[in-house]
This record gives sequence, structure tokens and C-alpha cells, in this order.
Amino acid sequence: MNDKQKSISSDTILQAATALVRRLGEGKTSMVDIGKALGVSHAALYRLYPSKSAIMDAIVRQAMDDEAELASKWLERDGPAADRMLSMILDIHHRKRSRFSGDREIHDLYRRIMVERQDMIRVYAERMTLLIETLITQGVERGEWRVSDVSVAAGVVRDGVTPFIHPQFVALAVDAGSPVEDQLRAMVTTLTKAFEAGVDYTAIPPRH
Repeated sequence: MNDKQKSISSDTILQAATALVRRLGEGKTSMVDIGKALGVSHAALYRLYPSKSAIMDAIVRQAMDDEAELASKWLERDGPAADRMLSMILDIHHRKRSRFSGDREIHDLYRRIMVERQDMIRVYAERMTLLIETLITQGVERGEWRVSDVSVAAGVVRDGVTPFIHPQFVALAVDAGSPVEDQLRAMVTTLTKAFEAGVDYTAIPPRH
């Protein structure tokens, strides 16, 4: 069957590419390899992806989409905002940790992208921060938390939990045997207790 007879989709290409990256690593995976795995010439891939780099970016975007979906489910769950916030962050941490421990090639690809593709990371960070902001808004609207600016509060949570969800930091913590989950729980509990007590960001002294 030639390329014109065999139809391939972007999802099919990503599935084949992801399987090859897991087996060979990113560096040893080529467009030719992906084409062979799909039974087409590598030229057929360029109709949907302009380069191998574009495919690698798309694999990482899939992982990012997975994490956002994992986090977003806690916006629809019942229960106190503090419990849902902790569960949201734990879910993301566990996903990153399991990727490092059991899906190392995808973890390494993700880690490289986080260094080299600041545009992708900025979009991802904005997306995740918005999910956190939505959860904080729910807590405020239900009278569980008092914060003067939910956007600022969301940024504080994002920055506070970054060491527990950034692939590089997760790898370092796991290798060092750090009690990272206990540290994560303490961090999130500290923040949510502050929100419960009330945080007025307008009272922060201006920088001189």
C-alpha cells in the first residue's frame, strides 16, 4: 500500500512516535523510523508535521494536556477547597513522579522541552495557574477562604508547588530519597490555612 492509499492521522503519528521514543529514546528516533512503523515513507509525515521537532513538541503537549485534565477534575468534585487543592497538586506530582520512574524517555523529553521551549512552558503555566485560580475562586465564593486577589493567590500556589511538579526537581528529589510528598502536603496545607485565615495582598508593603 503506497502513501496515497494509506491514510494516517496526526494521532496515529504521535502514537507511533511515542512508542519509538519509549523504546529507542528521542535521539535515536527518526522520521524514517516513524514512517516505517506506520508503513509509509517518511515524506508522508511532513504533510502533518513539518519536522521531527514538531512531533516531539506534540508528544509533550499531550503529556501537558493529560496533566491539565487530571487537575481540572478537582474543580467539579465535592468537598472543601483545601482538600481538593491538595488532591489536585498530589495528582500532578504523582503523574510526574510515575513518568520519571516508569516512563523515563518521555520524562527526559518533557524535561528538555521545559528548558528549550519557553513558549510552550509559558502556555502550560498559564493554563495550570488558571485551574488553580478557579479552585481558589470556588473556595472564596463558598466562604471557605478569604483572599483579596485570587489571581495573586493562584500565582503564590503555583510558585510554591513548582519544586514538587517540575520534572527536574522531581527527578532530583526522587534520586535523593527526599520525603517529597510530606513536604508537598506541608506546603499546600500552609497555603490553604493562610487562605482560611485571610490574606490581604493590598497590605503588602510596596518595594522601595
